[in-house]
Amino acid sequence: MFSRSTAAAIRILGRREGPQARNFGAAAAFGTAGAATWGLSAQRERATRCEADPAVVGAAVLGTAVGALGGFFYGKSKADAVQEKYATYWPRKIMMVFGAPGAGKGTQGPKIVDMLDIPQLSTGDMLREAVAAGTEIGKKAKDVMASGALVSDDIVIGIIADRIKADDCKNGFILDGFPRTVAQSKALDAMLATTGEAVSLVMAFDVDPAVLEERVCGRWIDKASGRSYHVKFAAPKSMKVGHDGKPIPDTMKDDITGDKLFQRPDDTAEALKKRLDGYKNQTVPILDHYAPRGIVKNIDGGAPIAAVWAEVKAKLANGTK
Repeated sequence: MFSRSTAAAIRILGRREGPQARNFGAAAAFGTAGAATWGLSAQRERATRCEADPAVVGAAVLGTAVGALGGFFYGKSKADAVQEKYATYWPRKIMMVFGAPGAGKGTQGPKIVDMLDIPQLSTGDMLREAVAAGTEIGKKAKDVMASGALVSDDIVIGIIADRIKADDCKNGFILDGFPRTVAQSKALDAMLATTGEAVSLVMAFDVDPAVLEERVCGRWIDKASGRSYHVKFAAPKSMKVGHDGKPIPDTMKDDITGDKLFQRPDDTAEALKKRLDGYKNQTVPILDHYAPRGIVKNIDGGAPIAAVWAEVKAKLANGTK
C-alpha cells in the first residue's frame, strides 16, 4: 500500500519515539499517500475530461480522512499535556494556608494564586461582597453586624458556599483566615461534603519564634501608601540607629514622600507573643484535625524566599509529602 520510503519512515518513527509517534507517523504517511493518490487522480481526471472514476474518488476521500487523523494525534498530544497538569494539581484544589504572623503567607499566597489561577478568598472580603450584593445570606450578615454581634459560623459557611460557586472558583480556591477553630473546620467539611468535595491541601509555614519576632517587630509602614519597610531587610534611606542599636523613630521616613513611618500596634514583642499563643491554641489543632488525611504539607518558612517558593511549588502537586 505504501512506497518503500513511506514505509521506512513509519518504521523509523516507531523505533525512535514509541507508540504515540508510531500512530502519528502512520497517520502522516497515510496522509501523504492519500495526497499523492489524489494528485495522480486529478491528472487522470483532466485527461479524461472529468469522467467519473470511483477509484479516484475513494482515494481522495481516504487521503483527506487519514490526513485529518494525523492532525487528531497531534491535537491529542497537546490535550494530554493539559490533562497531565490537571492530574497534578486538580480535581478542584481546595486549599488552606496557615502560619504564624510573619511566617510568609502574605509573600507566598499571591504566587500560588498566579501559578494555579485560583482566587484567594478572605472571609472579610466575602462578607462585604455578600452584604453589598444583597444576597439572602448577605442580608442576614448585615443584620447581625448592625446589632454589634459577631457573625456566626453558619452564616460564614453560607457565604463561602455561595462564593465558591462563582466561575473563578471552578478549578479551586484558597481560604484565607478561615477556619480558625476545629469547630469551623468540621462545619466547612460538612458543607463541602454536600457536593462530594473535601479540603485537598493544607500548607503550614513553620518558622522559629525568634525569627518571627525579628521579622514582625522590625516592620514600619507608610500610612498613606501602605509601603512596608524593615529595619534589617529593607530599611528606609533616612534611618539612623541609636546607642541601643534600635532605630530612632524620628528618622524613620518614607523614601518617596518623606512622611513619617509608623509601627502597627500588634507589631511589638508583647503583642506578637499573644498572637503566637492564639495560633498555637487555635490553629495548630486544625492541622491535627486534617493531618490523618495526609493533606497537611509543612513548609520551612525560615528559609530564603526563593527556597521557600521552590518547596511550595513542589508540594502543590498531588501526592507529594
